[in-house]
Amino acid sequence: MRWAITVIRLLLIAVTCVPFSLVALASVAVDRSGRTYFWCGRNWTKFSLWVCRIRLKITGLEKVDPYGNYILVSNHASGFDIPVMMNTFPHIRIMFKKELSYIPIWGQALRWGFHIMVDRGKGTEAMKSLDRAASDVRSGGQVLLFAEGTRTRDGKLLPFKRGAFSLAAKSGVPLVPVTINGSFRILPKGSFDIRPSQIEVVISDPIPTKEITTREQEVKLMNDVREIIAANYREEV
Repeated sequence: MRWAITVIRLLLIAVTCVPFSLVALASVAVDRSGRTYFWCGRNWTKFSLWVCRIRLKITGLEKVDPYGNYILVSNHASGFDIPVMMNTFPHIRIMFKKELSYIPIWGQALRWGFHIMVDRGKGTEAMKSLDRAASDVRSGGQVLLFAEGTRTRDGKLLPFKRGAFSLAAKSGVPLVPVTINGSFRILPKGSFDIRPSQIEVVISDPIPTKEITTREQEVKLMNDVREIIAANYREEV
């Protein structure tokens, strides 16, 4: 019975994705502010959380401007982490792998919208994606990166990668560590069994990055941010 409910939920999410994606795609040509585009993403993900009976608790939102300039760095444990972040920060940009752009309609909305596509098979293209992300965030955007690079399979934090911290150094805008708790047990990697529960987002104080100019400083920033996220993270094993 639980599997049947999960299938119904996934079908509802997939079906509602189409009209939201079409409106988002059409809005790119007429609304360069991105307000309509991000409204579509935020409301589709809000519906997705609602239909899956996932409650959202946000701690520390008063520490940031939800529309401000930030590099948002988070842990990654579930397919619901992106919907949760899109409902926390209204104009968030996601860095997504090129393969997702091949998904009909939704993929085109990602590719031609305000998010940032990364070709992970080519090192030079990946670096260009970082440069574009740095330019976007300097001009007023927010970019989300998952510091581990992939979802954890056992509920424990993985080692962090330098990409997010290189982007912070390139852009010079504040970096905000964000901890996501509770999403692993709802939908771990490799599972399609959605288990309704609460997800908590813990937002830490922004960290200035203008003075970061060397690789050693990037590594120190990475280690400091991992300590902050680890201190707020509740392992789900």
